[in-house]
Amino acid sequence: MIRSIPFWTLVAILGLSACNSGTDSDTGQEGVAGISVASKPQSSTSGLKAKSAATSEVISSPAHELMTQTAPDTFKVLFHTSAGDFVVQVNREWAPIGSERFYNLIINKYYDQNYFFRVAPGRGADRFVVQWGIHGNPSINTRWQRNPDAKIKDDPVIQSNTRGRLTFATAGRNSRTTQLFISYADNNFLDGMGFAAFGEVIDGGMEVVEAINGEYAERPDQRQIQDNGNAYLKKNFPNLDYIITATIVE
Repeated sequence: MIRSIPFWTLVAILGLSACNSGTDSDTGQEGVAGISVASKPQSSTSGLKAKSAATSEVISSPAHELMTQTAPDTFKVLFHTSAGDFVVQVNREWAPIGSERFYNLIINKYYDQNYFFRVAPGRGADRFVVQWGIHGNPSINTRWQRNPDAKIKDDPVIQSNTRGRLTFATAGRNSRTTQLFISYADNNFLDGMGFAAFGEVIDGGMEVVEAINGEYAERPDQRQIQDNGNAYLKKNFPNLDYIITATIVE
């Protein structure tokens, strides 16, 4: 017996399977408990020297040695955003491949100045997900689109897409690149579709995630963002919230 899927759910799923800065669709200023806004990236994590280089050459090259470093078993990322600060804790065992890609994007500052371009509605007044991950520089997006190393293989789904979980969006099998989403609700129906959560918002950070501006809902066009970068978003959606910096913290 096939269970019928509500219309809003179908729309939401399609939104996570559109176009991306690469090939996937890829679907907060007060300090967070115990972590200062001034926290700096660690130079080492679990004994691993984490090299970083915020250069366009590195973040344009998914196979670059600085983009293929081994992620720690667990690590935390402070998102310092225009809506406030929140922290995500990543557990590598949940989804090793996705965790590693995320770690390298963070240490090389791919998500700095990245806009939350999609706040998808769910049922009634509820929200579905907040999504980001298309770079503000169109030339970097082009490099990701053309590079066969941009896509990473799927991880088995071990943890459910419950409220606060962080997951890569996808355009289908083995197509994850850079786009991410955080679930606002219990979206466990995504589990059977291959969306492998690899981290979660901690320390009450969902209050900040909830505060991310959703007035534009799903109006920003992903293809336009890819082709025109942040200039398109600033001109047409000036009130969007964005990531100021995203850094590894203790």
